[in-house]
Amino acid sequence: MKLYLLKKKRKVNRQTAPELDGVTPWIFLLPSLLMVSVLVLVPFCDVLRRSFFSAMGGQFVGFRNYTDVFQNEAFQRAAGNTAKFTLICIPVLLLFSLLLALLVDALKEKRGIYKTSFLIPMSIPVASVVLLWKVIFHENGLLNHLLGSVGMETVHWLNSESAMTVLMVTYIWKNAGYDMVLWLSGITAISPSLYESASLDGAGALRCFFRITLPNLMPTLFTAAVLSLLNSSKVFREAYLISGSYPHESIYMLQHLFNNWFTRLDIDKMCAGAVLMALVVMALIGFLQMIWGRGEGK
Repeated sequence: MKLYLLKKKRKVNRQTAPELDGVTPWIFLLPSLLMVSVLVLVPFCDVLRRSFFSAMGGQFVGFRNYTDVFQNEAFQRAAGNTAKFTLICIPVLLLFSLLLALLVDALKEKRGIYKTSFLIPMSIPVASVVLLWKVIFHENGLLNHLLGSVGMETVHWLNSESAMTVLMVTYIWKNAGYDMVLWLSGITAISPSLYESASLDGAGALRCFFRITLPNLMPTLFTAAVLSLLNSSKVFREAYLISGSYPHESIYMLQHLFNNWFTRLDIDKMCAGAVLMALVVMALIGFLQMIWGRGEGK
């Protein structure tokens, strides 16, 4: 009798196990999904709704807010600066961090020390970075003092076209260590037997890199590119603390524009601009996903 009940219990467990396996992941994901819905999805839906209404009267205006945003000179300048910053900084950051990862990976024994040292910029508060940058790049700062001592013309780095270069250097300096760790995780996941087989066939270092390392780093490239794209929006903090709400026009970003619209209570324009920016970011991520998917299919 006991044997019969034990077999029956095992049979019931086998029948209910697949059902539990299908429900269990959702049980663990439910708290995160609820918080993301409340804090992200619901507010974004409200922003999308507000982009089709006037801010003051609450009247439906269709796509008039989007038309006003596209015709706004400040939006055109900010969008151009943001696109320029993204198109230059992200490729340079990815290449530079990949080079750092390859160099650190070659130093097997001291890898941990270098990984930690390159991650230090991310732990430095933004206010401290801004103070350091002002000391170096101010009109009367250390860099201009050095240029003047050798007879060269000084430059107002933070209030001229050079401000974009300073902002790019800040972004790359602060995020290179983070991307380097991502590249290192992809490099260490590659099986050493592949390199051993290639060396036996007479392949050199460059051939191994282009035939083994680079193809196996495609998933890491997608992750690093997406995270770098998202982190590029955070550079607004440095630009804002250095030059305020209205910096030099070369570093006037979309985040400056949204902040100024919010201050002036131009909620309708701000919502329309935010929706456009979200659509562009999603389109870029989808494009990267499509390229990465094709690479995986090959």
